[in-house]
Amino acid sequence: MTQKQHLQNGELYCVDDELKEELAHAKRLCEDYNRTPRDDIEARRAIMHALLGKHGENFNIESNVWFDYGYNTEVGENFYVNHDCVFLDTNKLIFGDNVYIAPQCGFYTAGHPLEAGLRRRELEFAKPIRVGSDVWFGGGVKVLPGVTIGSNVVIGAGAVVVHDIPDNSVAVGNPARVIKKLPAVGDE
Repeated sequence: MTQKQHLQNGELYCVDDELKEELAHAKRLCEDYNRTPRDDIEARRAIMHALLGKHGENFNIESNVWFDYGYNTEVGENFYVNHDCVFLDTNKLIFGDNVYIAPQCGFYTAGHPLEAGLRRRELEFAKPIRVGSDVWFGGGVKVLPGVTIGSNVVIGAGAVVVHDIPDNSVAVGNPARVIKKLPAVGDE
């Protein structure tokens, strides 16, 4: 089994030459995107088309933005990312429709073992992150590996999301916890 297959299965893996090249390719695309003027919409869309795994027709991603691989990220319609966000999409990172992300947010599918000996061997793991539709992330939110966030959710600024968040919720804090239920979309 290749290191990439171990990675995709959520198992411990190490970054081999194949993964290093894929990382380098994505970083080059991010650098190009971050240098491309905001009003050069065609060039910016072409770079994101080459980088992202899937995307809707209507999306806007502000600079600066960073992806590990790019092809593991899928975004729906009406997807907006504000400045200085990081997407460590070592495993799948899937966003639904109508998702809005404030500045300086991070989505981290990648993680490292707690055992020092495994870390010294440069082993890592990656777990997917899934985000439903109609979700708003406040500034500085961090989402950790393996988390699923439902639809119609607000994650308050500065929250660190370490556990799943159900549909129709407001979650805040570190670790993020649900503090309020929201009416279902269409019931408001």
